[in-house]
Amino acid sequence: HSGRLNYTALIKLLYMADRRAFIDSGLPITGDYMVSMENGTVLSGVYDLIKGKEKHPAWSAYIKRDDYDVVLLVDAPSFKRLSAYEARIIEQVDAEFGHLHWGQLCDLTHEFPEWHYPGDSSERIEPADILRGADKTEDEIERIARDAEEFFFLKTL
Repeated sequence: HSGRLNYTALIKLLYMADRRAFIDSGLPITGDYMVSMENGTVLSGVYDLIKGKEKHPAWSAYIKRDDYDVVLLVDAPSFKRLSAYEARIIEQVDAEFGHLHWGQLCDLTHEFPEWHYPGDSSERIEPADILRGADKTEDEIERIARDAEEFFFLKTL
């Protein structure tokens, strides 16, 4: 995207990549909490970074917000922290949906079974809700959701 992208589009594309990785492998790429908001599904921490509610040195070293866009501050960021699988998921999601307007991406995330209207707030999306919407069996959901909860718990330590 030439180093510049509408911030809502970025939020939606990252959510979609995390969601796809979680459904396919049982683990998300970012490990961020997924939430429902009025304009669809988002990654809570990414949303807070873009809105300036949270600060992180790695984020501000690579990305700045410019009005309604996010802008890369480096010409060629390193992707060495991503596995080949994670990079492939991100590339696939971008190829499929990266051309859409941010409003279309909002509409698309409203169609996800795990999204529900939370009013003027946000509500956490339970991992099991994503898996149910992806037609996983209850045994698969229990195992994957348990592993995901442990993953999220360990991230907060």
